[in-house]
Amino acid sequence: MHSLFPTFTRASQNMGEICAFKIHGVEAPFEAVVLNGTSGEGQLRARGLVDCELQKEYTFIIQAHDCGAGPGGTGGKKSHKAVVHIQVNDVNEFSPVFREGQYHAAVTEGKIYDSILQVEATDLDCSPQYSQICNYQITTGNTPFAIDRNGNIRNTEKLSFDKQRQYEVLVTAFDCGQKRSSESVAVHIDVKPVCKPGWQGWNKRVDYEPGTGSKQLFPKMHLETCGGPLSSVRTTVELQTSHIGKGCDRETYSEKSLQKLCGASSGSTDLLPGPSTSTNWTASLLTDSGRDSDLIFRFDGRQAAKIPDQVVPQNLTDQFTIATWMKHGPSPGVRAEKETLLCNSDKTEMNRHHYSLYVHNCRLVFLLRRDFTQVDTFRPAEFHWKLEQICDKEWHYYVINVEFPVVTLYVDGVTYDPYLVTDDWPIHPSQIDVQLTVGACWQGGEVTKPRFTQYFRGSLSGLTIRPGKIESQKVISCLQACKEGLDINSLESLSKGIKFHFNPAQSILVMEGEDLENMNAALRKVSYINSRQFPTPGIRRLHISTSVQCFGEDTCVSISDIDAVVMVLQPSEPRITMTGADRLTRPAADLSGPTGLALFQDLHIISTVTKGDATSRRPGRPEVQEEVIHNLDYCDMLVLGEELRPELESLQLKRSALLGKHLDATNSTSGMSIYGVDSMSNYEQVIRQVRYYNWHPAQIPDRKFRLTCSELNGRYTSNEFTLEVSVLHKSEAGEHINHMVVPPQYMQVVHHPAMIHNMYPTHSSGVPSAATVVIVICIAALVGVVVLGIYRIHLTHQQEGRSSDTSKEGELDWDDSALTITVNPMESFQEPQGAEEEASEEDDDDEEEEEDDITSAESDDSEEEDIPGKPKVQQDSKRVQINWDNSILTY
Repeated sequence: MHSLFPTFTRASQNMGEICAFKIHGVEAPFEAVVLNGTSGEGQLRARGLVDCELQKEYTFIIQAHDCGAGPGGTGGKKSHKAVVHIQVNDVNEFSPVFREGQYHAAVTEGKIYDSILQVEATDLDCSPQYSQICNYQITTGNTPFAIDRNGNIRNTEKLSFDKQRQYEVLVTAFDCGQKRSSESVAVHIDVKPVCKPGWQGWNKRVDYEPGTGSKQLFPKMHLETCGGPLSSVRTTVELQTSHIGKGCDRETYSEKSLQKLCGASSGSTDLLPGPSTSTNWTASLLTDSGRDSDLIFRFDGRQAAKIPDQVVPQNLTDQFTIATWMKHGPSPGVRAEKETLLCNSDKTEMNRHHYSLYVHNCRLVFLLRRDFTQVDTFRPAEFHWKLEQICDKEWHYYVINVEFPVVTLYVDGVTYDPYLVTDDWPIHPSQIDVQLTVGACWQGGEVTKPRFTQYFRGSLSGLTIRPGKIESQKVISCLQACKEGLDINSLESLSKGIKFHFNPAQSILVMEGEDLENMNAALRKVSYINSRQFPTPGIRRLHISTSVQCFGEDTCVSISDIDAVVMVLQPSEPRITMTGADRLTRPAADLSGPTGLALFQDLHIISTVTKGDATSRRPGRPEVQEEVIHNLDYCDMLVLGEELRPELESLQLKRSALLGKHLDATNSTSGMSIYGVDSMSNYEQVIRQVRYYNWHPAQIPDRKFRLTCSELNGRYTSNEFTLEVSVLHKSEAGEHINHMVVPPQYMQVVHHPAMIHNMYPTHSSGVPSAATVVIVICIAALVGVVVLGIYRIHLTHQQEGRSSDTSKEGELDWDDSALTITVNPMESFQEPQGAEEEASEEDDDDEEEEEDDITSAESDDSEEEDIPGKPKVQQDSKRVQINWDNSILTY
């Protein structure tokens, strides 16, 4: 605001004295006063404060009036009108003010910007000098930013998202009068990473807990395309498991158990079994157990094995199957030698190959030379396949089904026809023996020294040959099936616009779609699954590759491949425990009878795992065992000590015990083996039915057996359960017979029909009635003697009760006298058939063990009675004396 007080004078000298000035026009906040009427000097002044911000200038008309000639000033005159222009000068009373309370901006790392954003301030002063902003300034120190006079902020260096993701700087403004803004403004600058098209929101490691089913691999993953419009996305997810077992996590049961589990035809011969006393031809080969007891044989070009003649199938017929796991790489050299997996050639004299399977220059060749028949013509003899799998250094399952003249190859369950078939003449019959070999071919003729040739370099496992039958594709797929792979959760909820495809092993998944969000949702459903109860622990690698297409272009955005891992955690190891009776003492008749002896009748098999992991267990707190149910794949009953003597003893199992179960059994003089993938309860049922027969227990009175069971081909084994079997000796049997002379309440054991039958095994069906009468009279006499003896003992106890020592001596004397009058009423009869019939009506069937013991003892005593020169009465007297003493002690 500013007030003006200008002065002015009249222009005319003819006029009289000036009395006033008048302002005409719009109402203006000014007034004019006369300072000197004579001279006409006056002054223009404001009636109040004027404000430049309200009005910068004023324009109005002013006119002077004289005092006039007449009385009272009448008749005065006016001057001409003058225009007055007044300009209000401004003062710097206002500070600059920013238009925004705060500012925000975002920049991408790694770039230098000319202007990130512009700040703007205003000033309410009216003059250009004070209302214009002449300068901006950043008041925050040590920042990589600068600002110019127009308020443009720029970065002075490249920003890094990893170093600092957000900056806050304060900015102030100055007007041209150098008046500073009263408040600074905050500017927020966010640093964003460089937009790289690719998958985001995924974890490099996914832990898999065994037994949890399927596990999502990418629950939060999405594809960043940096705003580019896309027409289609194609993604491939690959699960890499070549380092696990034979190419992936498969069941590691023995070859026999797997074939039984998959329903394969019986009669196959395992040419590469584990080394043992009965399968010793693989003992010299190099083994690579790998993991999980997977039996693998490694050939380095110097090892081979001869298959024993008794193992080799003699007649392959026109239908047979050869199957094997093979891992093989390229052979060195331009023209590599043949590498033989299996060869059947002449053992001596000649060098003819009857059939063989070999690799040559990454081609698989099967040679089959048929024997000469009535028609001597060319026949298909060599079948060639050229496949990438043969030399890719990975495990593959090869099956050759022969239905001569048609030969079909299966590799990992996929069929391949030979690309080349060559014919040859059949082989003429001869009397030369043949030799089957694995890992090389035997050259027994046409050389100075017989030797192996055409060695194989690679790894083999599960090499089998089955004559007479070929395997179905269903069985082949089962034998090589992977138990781990990729899966899609909630397949029914997958968008219809998504196309997907699995390879047969479910290790590769290809997904394709046009909508990005649908593709993101589909990839989040991809999961890993392992159906094994005890999977192989360790790393499985994941590889994800993606290609993107834009509208009108072949490719527009490059998406980098990503790699992750699935970590399969260590499963809780089961503890397989077998319990039951560890000692059996039985009469000889039990072992030699028609039913034999059930060795493991009360066997129980359970399996437990320790609940919780090692990190969660507290010191001092006992481990919690939790019972689990799983399969077994074999149980071995081994004979400890000398092997079984087939003419004297054997182990037997009825075939009916195996019906309805995935089990089979082998038997030998060293023991019995039950194998097949089946439940623990089924193994229990079968083992309980194994019976031991001993037809001459006197020669082999004791036996020991050891039982062990396994899951996953020995990966988890049970405790060693040892069972002792003993035959009751005759001294023990004599103690059972001694009960014949105890008081009457124990008399029923004497009359067991089986006892009498066993004592006299050669009796005839017809018995004279006189013999029956005599036996009855003798038994009655014996009972009378026993009653008399008891009565006399009772009298002796009454008379000599006060002196125990004297009583004992007298009692012993009484025993001797009693024994002198006791005779064996059975002595004079060799075949008391009538007594047997009477006894059979009085006894129960529950006393077979006691009766057999007695049979063994009587049989032995009868041999003593034949000793020449020894009176029978004395022998009987001694026997009764012992029995009588026992009865007194018991009584």
